[in-house]
Amino acid sequence: MPKKLTFLFNLLAIGLTACAQATVAPTPTAAPPITPAVSGSQTLVVMTHDSFAASADVLLAFESAYNVVVKILPSGDAGTALNKAILSKGNPIADVFYGVDNTFLSRALSEDIFEQYNSPMLANIPEAFKLDPQNRALPVDYGDVCPNYDKTYFTQKGLQPPRTLEDLIKPEYKGLLVVENPATSSPGLAFLLATIGRFGTDGYLNYWKSLVANDVLVVNDWESAYNTEFTAHGGTRPIVISYGSSPPAEVIFASTPIPEPPTAVITAGKSCFRQIEFVGILKGTKNRDLAEKWVDYMLDVTFQQDMPLQMFVFPVNQKAKLPNQFAQFTTIPVDTAQVSPDVIAANRDAWLQAWTEAVLH
Repeated sequence: MPKKLTFLFNLLAIGLTACAQATVAPTPTAAPPITPAVSGSQTLVVMTHDSFAASADVLLAFESAYNVVVKILPSGDAGTALNKAILSKGNPIADVFYGVDNTFLSRALSEDIFEQYNSPMLANIPEAFKLDPQNRALPVDYGDVCPNYDKTYFTQKGLQPPRTLEDLIKPEYKGLLVVENPATSSPGLAFLLATIGRFGTDGYLNYWKSLVANDVLVVNDWESAYNTEFTAHGGTRPIVISYGSSPPAEVIFASTPIPEPPTAVITAGKSCFRQIEFVGILKGTKNRDLAEKWVDYMLDVTFQQDMPLQMFVFPVNQKAKLPNQFAQFTTIPVDTAQVSPDVIAANRDAWLQAWTEAVLH
């Protein structure tokens, strides 16, 4: 991810194991008892991307249990935060880093910024989310980047909404799509990876050239695409690259209550790319014991059940239950486009350069 409709969250393609096993429940308001293990007031610094959010009572439960002050250190988007963690390697500015996703995971691991930690909470997380066999980066949440569309626009025009990525290059959808620049936007990069996963490294540029011929609009960030150019928010483009959890966010944050989302998600034919976010203990921390407890807490049910309505991401813990509105209005893709973290790390810069030359020049 993460993220309140003005700056939603961050996503590798995997199966639906965790989601299929998640059940519906109200948002938690209190944490289960935790046995205090630390005496004396201490400070734990948790470095995050800027979209991190957690309920005050969930943070307070951890602080009270361990007599610790948790200092959240927002550090930019996922890529910027990772750069800061790398630059301070060995003498970290925080104890824990949350927010690196699978598009940057290989770089984080190759830079060796995390300490190994085999959290007992990993027993409740499906293997498909565990992309680091050494458990230096532990999975926390996931979400899908997909094309979203304005249902009212298509109803009023008497036009069937697109169902797949291939549909987006058809003449009837000319001039209807807005996307984010993958060089400047996390969902933009995720959508580029979706096209690579769907059409292959030898076919994705031809697909993008077809999008250009079909009058795609490219903007720098999600905010501009969703809240300015998207017809659901007063723009002229009824199809936008956003998140699979954007429809429930529309309902939850509507200024006037609405019974269902005005938007829907295109999920068929590997139209989406799944981002997974990770947490790790930074090498050189002087608070290893507390850092372990924080990681355990993020992976346990209380924190996991808090995330959907805070950062609009899905929990990876199979025991976590989804809030009603989140579960009711979220469409989960059956099959997502897949590109491995190692392949992303090896080719990201070349793909971005090739995309820029094909689309913007």
